[in-house]
Amino acid sequence: MQATKVSPADPADYDMRLVRRALARDAGAFRTIIKTHNQRLYRLARGILRNDAEAEDVVQEAYVRAFANLAAFRGDASLATWLSRIVINEALGRLRKRRRTVAMPESPEAQVIRFPLNPSDDPERTMAQRQILALVERATDSLPDIYRMVFVARVIEGLSMEETADLLGVRPETVKTRLHRARALLRKALDDEIGPVLLDAFPFAGRRCERLTGAVMGRLGLE
Repeated sequence: MQATKVSPADPADYDMRLVRRALARDAGAFRTIIKTHNQRLYRLARGILRNDAEAEDVVQEAYVRAFANLAAFRGDASLATWLSRIVINEALGRLRKRRRTVAMPESPEAQVIRFPLNPSDDPERTMAQRQILALVERATDSLPDIYRMVFVARVIEGLSMEETADLLGVRPETVKTRLHRARALLRKALDDEIGPVLLDAFPFAGRRCERLTGAVMGRLGLE
């Protein structure tokens, strides 16, 4: 399942109406919020933590925290940005805790993402796609934190320069500089022909999307 695409005439008004419905305990509003933002929030959390299971857990916790404080949403930023900041804070907190408490490095198995691929009748093409996605994963994970977050937001998630700057609390010029550095680092491992594949990296769809949505709805008592 892909993230829900909504193109309201007035996004800010749509956000506020959706929030008001959620505050009135409209289960449909909660579900719409979750499914609309799942993929972006997962990708951001995964970009910080470099662990798919932890990223999913962080997104779930962030939703619960956000919904508990939904009355504080005033529409100064978009709902997507507001939720993204909560996820980033939650993920950074988890990362700091991990660094304080984990004495041993993560096992290689904990860092592996199993990318779902589109069915294909061409085994060679499927294998090539797997190899490319594995290369994207390893190269992105190898970036230093400040460059990885900008790369995930700008290239993988597709946010604009201004949106990324607002999300990360830095100037657009800083985003531009960090993105340039990130691309320079990645260029050592990637070449131009895999560029189109980046949009499919770090997916959050299908059963995983449904499972997280159901978990959050259950915790809200809105199953």
